[in-house]
Amino acid sequence: MTGLIARYEAMVAAGELRSDPEQAAAAQRLAQLQKELESTAPGGGLIGRLLGKGKAKAVRARGVYMWGGVGRGKSMLMDLFHDTLAISEKRRTHFHGFMLEVHARLRDARKTESGDPIPQVASALAQGLRCLAFDEMVVNNSADAMIMSRLFTALIVDEGVTIVTTSNRMPSELYKNGLNREHFLPFISLIEGELDVLTLNGPVDYRLQRLAGVETWHMPLGDAATAAVSEAFFRLTDYPPEDRVHVPSGEIAGGAGRELFVPKSLKGVAVFSFKRLCDQPLGAADYLAIARAYHTLIIVGIPVMGPDERNQAARFVTLIDALYENKVKLVVAADASPEGLYKAGDGSFEFERTVSRLKEMQSADYMALGHGEE
Repeated sequence: MTGLIARYEAMVAAGELRSDPEQAAAAQRLAQLQKELESTAPGGGLIGRLLGKGKAKAVRARGVYMWGGVGRGKSMLMDLFHDTLAISEKRRTHFHGFMLEVHARLRDARKTESGDPIPQVASALAQGLRCLAFDEMVVNNSADAMIMSRLFTALIVDEGVTIVTTSNRMPSELYKNGLNREHFLPFISLIEGELDVLTLNGPVDYRLQRLAGVETWHMPLGDAATAAVSEAFFRLTDYPPEDRVHVPSGEIAGGAGRELFVPKSLKGVAVFSFKRLCDQPLGAADYLAIARAYHTLIIVGIPVMGPDERNQAARFVTLIDALYENKVKLVVAADASPEGLYKAGDGSFEFERTVSRLKEMQSADYMALGHGEE
């Protein structure tokens, strides 16, 4: 396995990345963290065990919080870090999906266990885990905010898990103006006290650069539209278009505790058909879960809808609202322009707001916004 620094420098030499002091410094810090993790035995190391302190009290590797604007290379560095970290006790996950898992575990713990469930859940999550890596930490609901300080104190301080995360916001800006934010402030203090906060706000927006010259709305449906969205997927993920049948699938937690199957997902980009999203009885909670889990959505097979498809049109409106409010990038293959998708039927007048949003989502200003950015 080639080391993090070697792979990073090779990408710069090949022109895939531009020389960026902040990015290079972050790569060096992550490489240092790798050495610390790889040279320390699980369970706190020999000294900790001899002292009878074990994992919970062992000197742990200090984590990293990387923040900056969209497309500055945070996820790329996270990929390099996780891929080249030579330990098995590691996990990389999207922050929203992790918190959905936490809430599900808390519900189960309250049914079967007595006492405070948060330390119990933290202990279960930490089993066999020394490094937990998150992509896109964003806090936008009070249910998460109310438990994060205690949960992460248990994970970091009590269980000795090293946290590495990315975010579009500096720690002090997380959950800004949120309900009962005073309960969230100890989490900010925890992050600033236990993790090295690194800024990545270099001059290059790599995500926009990768999509430069690529249209986001492709019509009519057919081979040309399919090829165009495949090209967009390739630019965002480096996955070869000719091998698109082998793009990995995935699952995320949706509304009502159900699992949502994601036909294709890689590096924060998901591909869905219109039928899978809007022919099934999905709701706002499902679409919100998708919007929080992925920074870019590719939707194929969007048809022209008529009065008989009013339910599908209503779901499509709810879907676009969730994507728009979370500033998700949207690439589509459709049979018509936004104005032509739903001209007649129940709710067609209200659909005009969706048309307006779809047009705005194609603009340069919208594309430059960070995922989840208010």
